[in-house]
Amino acid sequence: MATGRLWQRLGLFGVLLLAACGRVVPPAAPPPPPPPTVQQPDVTQGLPTDTARHRVALLVPMTGANAGVGRSISNATTMALLDTKTERLRVTTYDTGKGAAIAARQAIAEGARLILGPLTADEVRAVAPLARAASVPVISYSNDESVAGNGVYLLGYSPEQSVERVVGFARQRGLSNFAALVPKGVYGERAGKAFLAKVNGVGGTVVAMETFDRSAGSVQAAIKRLQTRSSYDALLIADVGRIALQAGPLVRANGGASARILGTELWNTETGLSASTALRGAWYASVSDGLYRTLATKYRASYGAAPYRLASLGYDSVLLAVRIAADWRPGTAFPVARLGDPEGFAGIDGAFRFDRAGIAERSLEVQEINAAGASVVDAAPRGFGK
Repeated sequence: MATGRLWQRLGLFGVLLLAACGRVVPPAAPPPPPPPTVQQPDVTQGLPTDTARHRVALLVPMTGANAGVGRSISNATTMALLDTKTERLRVTTYDTGKGAAIAARQAIAEGARLILGPLTADEVRAVAPLARAASVPVISYSNDESVAGNGVYLLGYSPEQSVERVVGFARQRGLSNFAALVPKGVYGERAGKAFLAKVNGVGGTVVAMETFDRSAGSVQAAIKRLQTRSSYDALLIADVGRIALQAGPLVRANGGASARILGTELWNTETGLSASTALRGAWYASVSDGLYRTLATKYRASYGAAPYRLASLGYDSVLLAVRIAADWRPGTAFPVARLGDPEGFAGIDGAFRFDRAGIAERSLEVQEINAAGASVVDAAPRGFGK
């Protein structure tokens, strides 16, 4: 993504005014020379004062349990700055592993006008009031919609959007009787609610929805319960790829031999799905992996390790900031209204835009699992119309 032309730097000039009194006094010894002027460093709270660059804070865990994810995101933001060759942004990383509120206070005190991150909903809850009081918007990597709005924007992948996309595609392909396996907990509740609403919205029929607690016995019991219900031609397994690998053979052996299995964005990080014959032909919806694979290759070459999948969120958040920085005057507040652009933004994960609630609406593709891996059966839209 290209940035706008850089504004010309303003030259600074000063005028020294000399004053003398008119009274005549006897000659006196010349005064001692003034002490030499010491040039003070141009710093604020330990960081250089930027007159041509916008100060952006990246709040991610660099220590603690999620440090690996945080480092991947931080490294990806560096890659984005280098790839865009921008001179408009200064991005400084603050470690939320030592406390999200502590990191936010330091970032705000050091002049941040935009916060990228933090990673989790709890961290957002700690950061949001501080950022709001300073009129600093937050673009978080969380997908918990309960923390969106009032100055907080979410870039995280939404299970609701993934479920709606794959169910809608299945209905277009003629499937009408839907069942679902959803895990207990917040993710399952969100996925299940979206499943029920979308099936009803596209004229399908929900014949069953069973919950499980992710233990082997619970998954098997849920599938057994499905067998006693009406027959289904589509089954959503709304959980990670590991659970899908476990559930697939059981579904085929217990009443779902010919059903089309559906999955969510959580399957996108599972590399072994194609090894299961029970999952061949399954569909799942997620962001596109095409550009991400290129990013991952460059990342490995630069850092000697594979990135976490969420690294793309860091990269894309910088692309967004770079685009807006083209028309953002240094020293002024971040132009929040630009985040509501109906045409959205482009990134590694494809097109996205923020809705009125501050949640990223994404263009998702549908992939089909086959013996070689997965192939795209319904491409993601390239952008959004007005």
